[in-house]
Amino acid sequence: MGAISDIEILETREKAFNEKWIVPFWSLAAMLVVMNTTMFNVALPRVASEFSLTPTVASWIVTAYSIVFGISTITYSRLTDFLPIRKMVLFGALLLVLSSLLGYFAHTFILLMTARIFQAIGAAAFPGLGYVLFSRYIPKERRGSAMSFIASGTSLGFGLGPVVGGALTQYLGWNFLFVMTAAVLFITPIFNRHVPMEETKSVQFDFAGSLLVAASITGLLLFVTTFAPWPLFISLITMGLLWRHINRTRSPFIHPELLRRKGFRQLLSISFTAYFIHFATLFAMPILLAQVFHRSPLEIGLIIFPGAIVTAFASRKIGKIIDRFGNGIVSRWGAGFLLLSVVLFATISSLSIYGVLISYFFMSLGFSSLTASNSNEISQYLPMEYMGAGMGMSQLVGFFGGAFGVGITGMLIALQKGTDMASVFQHIYLGLCLLPLISLYLLGKYDKRTRGLMKSQF
Repeated sequence: MGAISDIEILETREKAFNEKWIVPFWSLAAMLVVMNTTMFNVALPRVASEFSLTPTVASWIVTAYSIVFGISTITYSRLTDFLPIRKMVLFGALLLVLSSLLGYFAHTFILLMTARIFQAIGAAAFPGLGYVLFSRYIPKERRGSAMSFIASGTSLGFGLGPVVGGALTQYLGWNFLFVMTAAVLFITPIFNRHVPMEETKSVQFDFAGSLLVAASITGLLLFVTTFAPWPLFISLITMGLLWRHINRTRSPFIHPELLRRKGFRQLLSISFTAYFIHFATLFAMPILLAQVFHRSPLEIGLIIFPGAIVTAFASRKIGKIIDRFGNGIVSRWGAGFLLLSVVLFATISSLSIYGVLISYFFMSLGFSSLTASNSNEISQYLPMEYMGAGMGMSQLVGFFGGAFGVGITGMLIALQKGTDMASVFQHIYLGLCLLPLISLYLLGKYDKRTRGLMKSQF
């Protein structure tokens, strides 16, 4: 008998996969997970005031969550080579619910951080496994629409999170934010019924590699937020050890073969810049609206909501455009909207709350377009044997970009102490203008390289 092709494997898997149920409900789970992040962004000014935290320290409520979320995302993705996706989803949901209960009863900063870290480990199961699940079971001609469903849920979470988080924080207190996330428990029976039970294999997980990745990124983030030399020293050493380790391990946490692919590195860099800009904005906007315009948490959420909710409904159309015209055009639109957004934030957002609302509308639309098309491009670029590792690495780099965006924004706010707050945010967004330009440059290089490879095949 001959070898079974990727197409035959995909056709066999599709028969056991209920796409009509899984795609919309996975989008709903993605919405709840994203809400878990954005709800706390709105509550940060009040949490910082309650625990007497500086902006730099307060940013670690989001930064630590993003670091652990990113590490956990690629961990789940790597484990898809060994463990059934269904079991990992149920584990993530259970951990998310238990850590939410801990957060509800947390009344110290240490307990709050502990709950957030364990929430991140549980919540990471949904985006991390979702992209692998869709790449594994849904054919290319429909995959763009499926990816856009996740983007739609993500955008809806970005919109509802500030509104729900603002209302709960203002009227019930920030502890009630943890209650909302526990709602994911009611969705898990759908996944338990409609996600195929795959074969369990002997686990060869690279724990040492995962620890070296975490140490490298955490050290670098500590350096950029504190300027202390020792975290940078530790980060550089662990990066060197990590590169040596992954080139000597049979099943490494990060595949060096993927990092040697120039096109994949370009796609990862685009993901990093998109998450950096968006998470930096979601961290900075509530501070801007609270300190410059003196808005309550609920009002802050209502200002963020319109842009995100319109983008959530537009995501379905974005998915259809991806399936029909390809990823390239949507990626360029997304990067262009991000560039327009940061220019607007740098010029008009400090003049009026409507300037903030308009600026975030383009931010949300650009982020959703760029991340959906970029994820779909990665799923088509990678061979099947690297799908789990590659999609996980994409999510890892994206959320690390978000962690860096939050950490560096908090540092820049602290460094400009004594400066008019409106000017502080103008300076930050003038600097952020560079990142969408980098994305557009990388997209041009990637498209040129892809066209060159296609010509060489004829």
